[in-house]
Amino acid sequence: MARFIVGIDLGTTNCAVAAVDTAALEQGGPPRIEPFAVTQAVAAGVVQSKATLPSFLLLPSEHEVAAREMSLPWVDEPSHTVGLFARERGAELPHRVISSAKSWLSHPGIDRTAALLPWRGAQVQSTDAEFDQPDEGARLSPVEASSMYLSHIRDAWNHAHPDAPLEEQDVLVTVPASFDAVAKELTMVAARQAGLENVTLLEEPQAAFYAWLAHSQDAWRQRLKPNDSVLVCDVGGGTTDFSIIKANDDGTGNLALERVAVGDHILLGGDNMDLALAHLCMQQLGEAGAKLSPMQHRALVFACRRAKEQLLSSQPPPSVPITILGRSTKLIGGTLRTELTQEQVHHFVLEGFFPFVPADARPLKRRGAGLRELGLPYANDAAVTRHLAEFLSRHGQRPSAVLFNGGVMQSPLLRDRVTQAVGLWAGRNDTPILTGTDLDMAVALGAVYYGLVRQGRGIRIRGGTARAYYIGIESARPAIPGFPPPIKALCVAPFGMEEGTAVKLPEEDLGLVVGETAEFRFFASSERKQDVAGTLVDPEQAELVELAPVHTLLPASGDAHTGDAIPVALESRVTELGTLELWCVSRDAMGAHNEGRWKLEYSVRHKEDR
Repeated sequence: MARFIVGIDLGTTNCAVAAVDTAALEQGGPPRIEPFAVTQAVAAGVVQSKATLPSFLLLPSEHEVAAREMSLPWVDEPSHTVGLFARERGAELPHRVISSAKSWLSHPGIDRTAALLPWRGAQVQSTDAEFDQPDEGARLSPVEASSMYLSHIRDAWNHAHPDAPLEEQDVLVTVPASFDAVAKELTMVAARQAGLENVTLLEEPQAAFYAWLAHSQDAWRQRLKPNDSVLVCDVGGGTTDFSIIKANDDGTGNLALERVAVGDHILLGGDNMDLALAHLCMQQLGEAGAKLSPMQHRALVFACRRAKEQLLSSQPPPSVPITILGRSTKLIGGTLRTELTQEQVHHFVLEGFFPFVPADARPLKRRGAGLRELGLPYANDAAVTRHLAEFLSRHGQRPSAVLFNGGVMQSPLLRDRVTQAVGLWAGRNDTPILTGTDLDMAVALGAVYYGLVRQGRGIRIRGGTARAYYIGIESARPAIPGFPPPIKALCVAPFGMEEGTAVKLPEEDLGLVVGETAEFRFFASSERKQDVAGTLVDPEQAELVELAPVHTLLPASGDAHTGDAIPVALESRVTELGTLELWCVSRDAMGAHNEGRWKLEYSVRHKEDR
């Protein structure tokens, strides 16, 4: 048995780690879930342990940052640095820093295993006169970047716990509830690349709620009553996540908790606010006749992030100066200066991102251009409250209380705006807030509590899969020129299917093509809660969301030949890790252990497959 249960919040903007020593539990002591301060470089040649690890990875050239300036207790001259120094130095070297890796990991429109980060970094020229030439620099995939964050956490943990290496502990890594199956699987790939094999995934909103349960202990039963529903509102650096957790009577007079609704994956958060404030500063600098290079613009975004955090805090200063270093005599020789005021930021963020909207509001749609950058697919509408109104309306929910999570919601100003909006939609003046958790650490602490729950020490939230999952079935129809055979969607995992459970689908006349590479199409829905395993629907009429396809070659065995369609039955299983497995079992091999069984694994296509 592992000595420690370790929770890792692999955040878009910050990572956090917490743990509990199970040795104390075996001796009868109460569980003491403690944050783990992560050792990191905080400045050139300066190493400290901090409560969080900023999710920034700096890949500098030797001329930009000397290797000794990034030294850590476990490595003398690394080629990169993760954390606070990477974030701060990255403001001056934006073409060398990777940020928002988790958002890229969830981007279905790219090859998430391709080396494409820092995004557009290779297209930026060095502005140092001595090295003023195109510089490709190091580039990583979103999976590799995520793995390097986890590797840093592993090394920091192992340095502090040489007798209990992280690789041997019970590790829980959190992901957005809205992550698709591919993003979850790639998170597991990143963990394995970091040497972490014993990993379980947990949804971040559930982890935040578990942290509140741990803080409340038994008092949560007095705080909630049957049919109460709690909105978990998680607005982080790169994403916005909504979930609803409901308190129900379990039939014996006791309360049970169930996650009943999950929102879509919305790329909207603090990063968008930073870009908006940078645009405001550019207007101010433009009025002064200044022009910014691409690198200076990226440095400006980093500076606006720091200013935003100060100006939205509980005790904001009247203004924060914004300083951008001159990088080249070709454009601007000296330093550029402007400022952001408290009034500007409050108005800009409140009215632009958290406006009061009616309960039936919907996110604004716009027609996209025919050609666009292959960057992150940010939400078209920046108003978090419009996305929230749509989520609550879609699931027919009027929350009794709100639990906040995410760095953006550190601001009391923004928390008040959300609770007022939710209260107005429900015909109240306000909505109660479930308090007592540390928004920076809640997800990591809650992940550890869930690890205790799995050992029978705590209250479990019933939830299972956040979506119903479907596989595409090609209809047997006569060939018609110009029209491919229609696709039906077969439900292989209903909404809420619990981890560790499996289901055999009702027998259908299905044929599995073996011996050649085939495409398997997958769909999902967070709304179709009535579908059971075996339900067959039209994906367009059912408004299913299509996921990344699986391209794989399933080997022929026995008497089967390349291209044969073997009659199969389907079995699905949701693993304890939180991932979905789909097995195709030959009708002739029923009861066999492996022969005639093929597993479809979620993966992404590599370049050579395209």
